[in-house]
Amino acid sequence: MPELQLIKEFNAAPELVGKIYNYSLKKEYKPGETVLAEHTNIRSIPIVTKGSLKVIRTEEDGREILLYYIKTGESCIMSLLGGLHNDTSKVKAEVEEDSEILFLPIEKAVLLIKEYPEWLEYIFKLYHKRFEELLEIINDIAFKKIDERILDLLNKKNELTQSNIIYITHEQIANELGTARVVVSRLLKQLEESKKLELGRNKITILN
Repeated sequence: MPELQLIKEFNAAPELVGKIYNYSLKKEYKPGETVLAEHTNIRSIPIVTKGSLKVIRTEEDGREILLYYIKTGESCIMSLLGGLHNDTSKVKAEVEEDSEILFLPIEKAVLLIKEYPEWLEYIFKLYHKRFEELLEIINDIAFKKIDERILDLLNKKNELTQSNIIYITHEQIANELGTARVVVSRLLKQLEESKKLELGRNKITILN
């Protein structure tokens, strides 16, 4: 159980960690696979024990925008809130890199809230973090230029993978930022000319 024991809020509650593992179903996923689809009923919440997920919102016209990443040791707070209110999912969770995920049934998540203050503290901390990340997204869309948002996105992926080589297409960047591929391609070329990055086939190397 080493993954969850590393979570600060669970340090003083080894019994909680054991119950999460006992209650949950563990699955492995490859990059690009969907863990949670939009408009589906939420019966369990994903807790990432290895790898990372990206949470995406899709508009009616098919455009997508990246909301935030779920890293190792984190869960999808929107899944939990939706499940608690018997609501369908408003977002899509897609695997960013090879991942192992625990699926904790909603009814067990509710039970743990009543039994363990550490679990409730963990949920509130995640909620606070996601709220700040969504405010940052709003700020970026309102005030930042697309080239700045591209660099921010690549740097976030760099932090996730611990590598300055990001395997991604121009189309994927456009989808995650909710903009057009032609705009992304033009700005990536400008960023390459300014020596901020180097473009390759389906990959981008961050230079500084």
